[in-house]
Amino acid sequence: MTLNDLWFDATCCFIANEWVTPDSGRFLDLHNPSTGLAICQIARGSATDINRAVEQAQKALDSDWGRLSAAERGRFLSRMGQLVREKVDTLARLESIDVGKPLTQARADAVALARYLEFYGGAADKVHGSTIPYLEGYTVYTLREPHGVTGHIIPWNYPMQIIGRSVGAALAMGNAAVLKPAEEACLSALAFADIAREAGLPAGALNVIPGLGQEAGAALAAHPAVRHISFTGSVSVGKLIQTAAASNAVPVTLELGGKSPQLVFADANIDSALPFLVNAGIQNTGQTCSASSRILVHRTVYDEVLDKMAERYCALRVGPAMNDLDAGPLISARQKTTVHEFLARGADLHIAAQGKIISDAPSAGYYVAPTLFDQVDSQHTLAQEEIFGPVQVLIAFEDDEQAIQIANGTNYGLVASIWSRDGARQMRLAKQLRSGQVFINNYGAGGGVELPFGGTGLSGHGREKGFEALYGFSSLKTVAAKHD
Repeated sequence: MTLNDLWFDATCCFIANEWVTPDSGRFLDLHNPSTGLAICQIARGSATDINRAVEQAQKALDSDWGRLSAAERGRFLSRMGQLVREKVDTLARLESIDVGKPLTQARADAVALARYLEFYGGAADKVHGSTIPYLEGYTVYTLREPHGVTGHIIPWNYPMQIIGRSVGAALAMGNAAVLKPAEEACLSALAFADIAREAGLPAGALNVIPGLGQEAGAALAAHPAVRHISFTGSVSVGKLIQTAAASNAVPVTLELGGKSPQLVFADANIDSALPFLVNAGIQNTGQTCSASSRILVHRTVYDEVLDKMAERYCALRVGPAMNDLDAGPLISARQKTTVHEFLARGADLHIAAQGKIISDAPSAGYYVAPTLFDQVDSQHTLAQEEIFGPVQVLIAFEDDEQAIQIANGTNYGLVASIWSRDGARQMRLAKQLRSGQVFINNYGAGGGVELPFGGTGLSGHGREKGFEALYGFSSLKTVAAKHD
């Protein structure tokens, strides 16, 4: 794909339904992770571009967009969802080239984007306030109101899905959004902007400013007219975002890293668990905040799980996104270096199995073979730090108490899974796990547009997805009316 193949202008910012040249007149090269080659240039947005976008967002709130009823907002989102469905194959190809996802995974992301828009389109007029019994002579009720201009800083690993769950929810509640996509992968964000324009979304309700995090992202997080920030990304950057937002007393939703465990007990259906144990670790080449990078296994079934996982690992194939194999490349040369550095820190460990990079994969692509380590101490670096690559570790445990101790023994708490047929154990451990989501005899529940998602500890705070996201993108007003 080249710049000439795009139906939107990637070298521009999207402000008030117009493609606008960045104020700086500067651009960034965008690379195809499968080949390492530049595919086009994108705008290098600046603080000036962010300011223009925020001004237009506020203008939209003060005019056409702000005057719409909830039902009318919902119809716009539903229309956008329909347009996404009509363009699923095109969007999937775009995401594969831009992010390095195998086509099947990229298509699933495009379908998920449509589903988010449909969900929030249908939910827009179903967020209700409540009446509160109070003193005689009073009627008291609550209202849910939009924050105003919301800022959305999204990562490169799941652009379409995170746009859907973040921007979709914000628009449904009547906010006007300014979106700063990751500089490594922003084509689907620009495509989404064009879809919003095609759907007739009022000018200024959605604005997209590509650029560097330390320039455009920092300006958005610190802008005094932005009333809520949603950020998905690394812990280190999340702390910077929260600090910048704090200077304006602005609420922040942070979805950060993870070191998510799956707990496999002796009574588990191991054959049913196997696809989840492996796929949850290597999907999107392990570049997933909720990736299952730790597999905790009861000592009595450890060897069986190890053998079966190793067999699956040896069958994994890695190659260009368009080959639609088990995994594609990492996002960048920098990320490839980071993963290799982690693998070097595991030189003292035993590699149980590795996948294969196909022989004709481009040498300049950012490929790393999926790697499974076994008999790993729970305090080892590879069991404690987020790698963001296709690396999993197996850890043995003796009993329920030790399993919980190990599972909760990191600074993260995003997702966890319990594999057991024992209903009492399922309920007891689900309560004890320090995690924003707990799955029983599954992992991820197919994405779960309706399921609130977020973490504890270094995994962040606030919730996205489902109705909880709508509450997060609104503020609660209490009205107390005294009867005359």
